[in-house]
Amino acid sequence: MNLIAVSINHRTAPVDLREAVFLSEDEIRAVTKKAKEELFKEGLVLSTCNRTEIFGIPANSELSHLNIKGLITDVKPLKQISDEYFENFISRDAVKHLFSIVSGIDSMLIGDNQIFKQIKKSFQIAEEMGFVGFLMKRIFDSAIKTGKRAISETKISDGAVTVSYAAVQLIEKIFFNLSKKSALVIGAGETSEIAAKHLNDKNIGKLTITNRTFEKAEKLAGKINASVLNFSDFKNSLHNYDIIISATSAPGILLSKEDIKSSMKKRISKPMVLMDIALPRDVDPETKKIESVFYHDIDSLKIIVEQNLAIRKAEIPKVEKIIEEELYSFYEWYNSLQAAPTIKGLREMFESIRAEEVEKNINKFSVEDREKLEIVTKRIINKILHHPTAELKKTDETEYSGAARFGIIRSLFGIDSTKEEK
Repeated sequence: MNLIAVSINHRTAPVDLREAVFLSEDEIRAVTKKAKEELFKEGLVLSTCNRTEIFGIPANSELSHLNIKGLITDVKPLKQISDEYFENFISRDAVKHLFSIVSGIDSMLIGDNQIFKQIKKSFQIAEEMGFVGFLMKRIFDSAIKTGKRAISETKISDGAVTVSYAAVQLIEKIFFNLSKKSALVIGAGETSEIAAKHLNDKNIGKLTITNRTFEKAEKLAGKINASVLNFSDFKNSLHNYDIIISATSAPGILLSKEDIKSSMKKRISKPMVLMDIALPRDVDPETKKIESVFYHDIDSLKIIVEQNLAIRKAEIPKVEKIIEEELYSFYEWYNSLQAAPTIKGLREMFESIRAEEVEKNINKFSVEDREKLEIVTKRIINKILHHPTAELKKTDETEYSGAARFGIIRSLFGIDSTKEEK
């Protein structure tokens, strides 16, 4: 199979270059259209913050990786990009690469299952644009099956591997039912946004954003259907929240021990969780000494992240085993497509010889024995071809040895492949 792929990713290129070649959905459609018209019979275009990749079945044998790279540089007005920033894959390696991506072991964050959704979206676009054929559909189905198995059969996606998500997971352990809790996120930067989105995904009962710049707080709140609190008023409202996550860029302490102590008096000792994920810290660490206050800062959360990363890394061999199993299964199917015409041709040739010899000698047998002659000779042919047929259906370590085997059989027995295909 001549699947070919080109990739620029977090292992091959710096972040500024990855950002420069990132394709929006409209750009993915533009690249897909050009790829379909000029280079490929069918394929897939994938672009995320950490990778931009093009997979395809070439329309002609002269297609090279350079042609595929040109699809990206034609859409993106960049200077010449050095080949060292790209990875090239062909045939089995290209399929394996796609399986590794969808299972999360080729992600910057090991086990990141966001890529699973992104690949499904890319395939949907390719399908809408008529860029998905019989073979790419089967490859995609096998890739999705690999990803699902990796998630369900291993711990490759278990546990938080970002500080923001670790904070939310820890909050879940403290408060069993977040749907009845209220949370205040202080700050509207990237870290705050990730934490707020995770809280929203966990069905937090009430979510509020506050930020020194009100417009930024409004923008973030609009994304996740949260309310906004004026920064000048937030300290007076702390007692209204069960959870406070702070991730500002303030140069010093934003919430003192006295601020929290005062709010806890108004809460009548109802528990409060403080997650300080700012650097430098926003919350006075002495607040952990206050009764019913659960305080964590970025250092304690990083310990959780490191432990989870270690667990995920230990799962990589299990995921690799799943990938190999699904590769075997895919190539068993693919080799069966190649084997079928050869097996058919082989059986037709043997049957032709059998029928010819029976016809020549049929008069040497009595009328009552002629039916037995047909049965016996057909059984002989079936027994002769049983083992060769089984061997032809077997999956090889590489597709090349399978193709070579079929070629040898055709040549050895003089099977006319051109006639056979017709």
